[in-house]
Amino acid sequence: GISHVLTLVLEELSLLCKRDVNGVGMLYDLLRSRWLQALFKIYECLQHYLEERPVPVTPQACALTHEVAELLHEAPQSGEIKELRQLLRTPHFKAALLSAHDTVAQKDFEPVLPPLPDNIPENEEAMRIVCLVKNNQPLGATIKRHEITGDITVARVIHGGLADRSGLLYAGDKLVEVNGVPVEGLEPEQVINIL
Repeated sequence: GISHVLTLVLEELSLLCKRDVNGVGMLYDLLRSRWLQALFKIYECLQHYLEERPVPVTPQACALTHEVAELLHEAPQSGEIKELRQLLRTPHFKAALLSAHDTVAQKDFEPVLPPLPDNIPENEEAMRIVCLVKNNQPLGATIKRHEITGDITVARVIHGGLADRSGLLYAGDKLVEVNGVPVEGLEPEQVINIL
């Protein structure tokens, strides 16, 4: 790998250092430095990880655990089997650990967006589907009813908030639907409750 190439370069530079070629000594010292050697080792480890990336044995660990629990129920009861059955039934194990495993194994990280309708007229305004995943933080945008059209629009995007950091919402954007619910005819307060 890259460490072998570096070793060859250092051998070549050591010969040039003995001949006192301009700048070779400095380059030789740089390439021998511990921090550069450490960076090369880290790089090689990352490359190895990318080539040998671990793959989950099954994307359905929750279902497999259910099958194991059923088999254990039919097996002769020993202390170890009772303990394993109890462990497999705990909510932290089932709901948190195995569910997280299956989500990662299935690469199911993003929400699924509904398909666009096929019958959109060609003269229709351009529309963006924006997907923002909120946790406990606020959206970081305010909404209002447009005075003339009555549409619900983004009034302001708060600097540093979720909407601002995503770069997907802008002041003046018209909201058509929120979480699958059409907002036409709703009051801004009702839309906020949907958000």
